[in-house]
Amino acid sequence: MSYLNLDTTKTEKTVEQLNILLADYHLYYQKLRNFHWNVEGLNFFDLHEKFEEMYDDAKEKIDEIAERILTLRHTPVSNLTEYLKLTNIEESSSEYEDMKMVDILLTDHGKIIDQMRKIVEVADDANDEGTIDLIGAYIRELEKTSWMLDVWTKKLR
Repeated sequence: MSYLNLDTTKTEKTVEQLNILLADYHLYYQKLRNFHWNVEGLNFFDLHEKFEEMYDDAKEKIDEIAERILTLRHTPVSNLTEYLKLTNIEESSSEYEDMKMVDILLTDHGKIIDQMRKIVEVADDANDEGTIDLIGAYIRELEKTSWMLDVWTKKLR
């Protein structure tokens, strides 16, 4: 990996954490699809549309995370069994009320942001500015989405 001028021993730690984030995003993506399909009630139109926007974003990030792992000359985890072993996110039922769905997603956001911060820490140790830049942007975006969902719930509580 001399073209990146990175220490491969140190990038292995980054890749381990990126694979956890990849697993987190796969479960998060599926949860968003689940909630998109199953949301009901007065908030249907708002949340149905928002969940679709969020899963489209998650799908893009899944691809970018996997490509970053490949750029670092490693193999991204790519099967559900491994995702379930690695993830910080729990699977979710389809039978939640709309507000509970949002609460669950906000909890997941906290877990995903924590994982992203771990990546930034190990990537910083490896002088891996490319990963830091990618994940830093993700943190900013997810914090904003979390803020917007949180503010949206205040009008309804």
